[in-house]
Amino acid sequence: MSELEIAGQVVELVRRLGGPDAQAEAVVTRADLALTRFANSYIHQNVAESGVGVRLRLHVDGRTAAGNGSVVTAEGLRALVERTLAAARLCPPDPAWPGLTPPTPTPAAPAVDEATAHAEPDERAERVRAFVAAAGGLETAGYCRTAHRSSAFANSAGHTASGRAVEAAMDGIARTGGSDGVARLCADRLTDLDGAALGARAAARARAAADPVELPPGRYEVVLEPAAVADLLQNLSWYGFNGKRYAERQSFAEPGAQQFDAAVTLVDDPLAGSGLPFDVEGTPRRALTLVEAGTTRAVAHDRRSAAEDGATSTGHASPTAATWGPMARNLRLCPAATAGAGDGPATATPSGAASDGAPGTTVGGAAAEVVDADTAALVGRVGRGLLVSDLWYTRVLDPKSLVLTGLTRNGVWLVEDGVVTRAVRDLRFTESYPRALGPGAVLGIGRQAVRQPDRTDGVWWEAPPLRLASWNFTGGASG
Repeated sequence: MSELEIAGQVVELVRRLGGPDAQAEAVVTRADLALTRFANSYIHQNVAESGVGVRLRLHVDGRTAAGNGSVVTAEGLRALVERTLAAARLCPPDPAWPGLTPPTPTPAAPAVDEATAHAEPDERAERVRAFVAAAGGLETAGYCRTAHRSSAFANSAGHTASGRAVEAAMDGIARTGGSDGVARLCADRLTDLDGAALGARAAARARAAADPVELPPGRYEVVLEPAAVADLLQNLSWYGFNGKRYAERQSFAEPGAQQFDAAVTLVDDPLAGSGLPFDVEGTPRRALTLVEAGTTRAVAHDRRSAAEDGATSTGHASPTAATWGPMARNLRLCPAATAGAGDGPATATPSGAASDGAPGTTVGGAAAEVVDADTAALVGRVGRGLLVSDLWYTRVLDPKSLVLTGLTRNGVWLVEDGVVTRAVRDLRFTESYPRALGPGAVLGIGRQAVRQPDRTDGVWWEAPPLRLASWNFTGGASG
């Protein structure tokens, strides 16, 4: 049976076993996931998983329950419906049940790349081989993965939808004796992943990060590269533009207020890549502008949070939304049409820059390869500050103001008079992400966004490099 036929059969079983008043929705997803991992510059694991999952949510006698199954025989589907009905009878009443998505036109999904959907292990291995070779003898580790999902939705209100999605991603590090460099990319086609280019970039960064100096804590002007900006986008999504947290007044978001710098526009755009055109409630997914020219415009909603807010679902329901809330999962910081607010021409070359637009350096001649021309244009306007490659181990201290603490990693460099001068030891920071992006705080945004993979396929964060007036570093990596 097709995914849509299975979903329809589950809904019909609920009607037969739960009675004509039972409301049900079913999502059936056939997933083909493959991962090639490498460490110590050798592939050590190649795994592939192919299976079908069924998610059922039903509302009967004023109570709501959900269940999951992976056995799509007649007996397996009947067992799923029976145990979910039994769970519903044990659940407390659900007076806030928002009802089912009515029959609604679903936007056409982007075409998927069939070669990526059916990629072979040797195709991923070839990219790993290129990454390792380009690292020039440095120790390397990371992964290359592909994912293909075919999904269908049906509910007892008569709404159906179906679609497919594919993704390819690579994430790798190169390591010297005391420093690391990273390169990551997420794409809709495996052919868009250039293992050699990523490996060369990671190796150049690792070499340039050697022999770091200690800097005192304090506020520094920073240029954040796309990997670091991805952490900002992820936490803004999880804690700020989350409809459940907004309804509970645990979010900083104030729709209609100028909360960000005028250079900031944030759009959640699941169909910008090869994404599914509907969520797990069957609501169509479309581009949602969360911030427009610094003004907060919206938060992400599923049907339940939208009903609480007097709004409509934005297509952000997920299996975890009941606990964590609806979240934007394909968030993009829009690149600047020009170099950014007050930055002047993006093509300006700073004094001491290399001929390709990258800044000069005193770090073994390698840092000229650390940044591309887009980042170099921002670095070249920094009087004294830091170039930050990546953030990690970030934890929320105050969800309302979204203050986080975390560490830098995979390369930090001191910038003086527009030139990268030397590597810096990792630093701990404590910063409010909305404040760091607030009015007047964004000094420049790059022109080219780079899509960064998440740990979960289908989730990505896309951003250009970002120049900020101030970032609060509170100590070294040891404390």
